[in-house]
Amino acid sequence: MIRKEVCTPVEHLAGGTGTAKVYHIQSREELGKAGRLYAKVVLDPGCSVGWHQHVGETEPYYILSGEGTFIDNGKSRTLVHAGDICTIEDGQFHSIENNSDKPLEFIGLIYNL
Repeated sequence: MIRKEVCTPVEHLAGGTGTAKVYHIQSREELGKAGRLYAKVVLDPGCSVGWHQHVGETEPYYILSGEGTFIDNGKSRTLVHAGDICTIEDGQFHSIENNSDKPLEFIGLIYNL
């Protein structure tokens, strides 16, 4: 099956600022029991994904383009760029912010353990 990408705007994603543009690569239904999100996420300047926790699941972010600040479980802030992988393990909290003047694009995959 081939389909065109569709943008789903999500205001205040996980309590973050602004509107995240979420392009689902596979729907929650298509992922079945494996997980609940597989998507490209675009954060415009000033937008963020809020501080939240994953329990019983994990989530890597693969940064495609732009620059952002990843906040890990220990609240360390790390500047991330294209090619970086941010790994969120079971039970951990995290957030990501776009404080630059260009969009930040990344792939997020939330899968069950």
